[in-house]
Amino acid sequence: MTVRVQSEPFDMGAEVEAFSATSKGAGAVVTFSGLVRDEEGTLDTMEIEHYPGMTEKALEEIRTQAMDRWSLTGAMIIHRHGPMRPGEQIMMVATASRHRSDAFAAAEFLMDYLKSRAPFWKKEFGRDGESWVAAKDEDEKALGRW
Repeated sequence: MTVRVQSEPFDMGAEVEAFSATSKGAGAVVTFSGLVRDEEGTLDTMEIEHYPGMTEKALEEIRTQAMDRWSLTGAMIIHRHGPMRPGEQIMMVATASRHRSDAFAAAEFLMDYLKSRAPFWKKEFGRDGESWVAAKDEDEKALGRW
């Protein structure tokens, strides 16, 4: 499966190995993994919510756009939901192509989409209480380049 939304942690090394093995003809594989960060040192947990079915459909659509736009031999998105602690993996993308430029561009495109348009909602729980994570202007600006 090329898009997964799951609560359980994943093994990035095993995921990259499996993805690479199915990316026949690729000369480049690009991966990115996002982690829960604690910028202020006060975060206990981040909880990510989503609507099952809707989220997977939206991620599959953006994956298809990347496959159509760049010369890729494969693209994968894994995104977690539920409670996570600082340092845990939230998500990963992997792209494969004959040449590195397409793999890098497609991975950046997927990341920009995930940061600004993917249907996930994040809530942080910490020493100062709880709050929803607001969209960032720089994420919206990054999406504009595509």
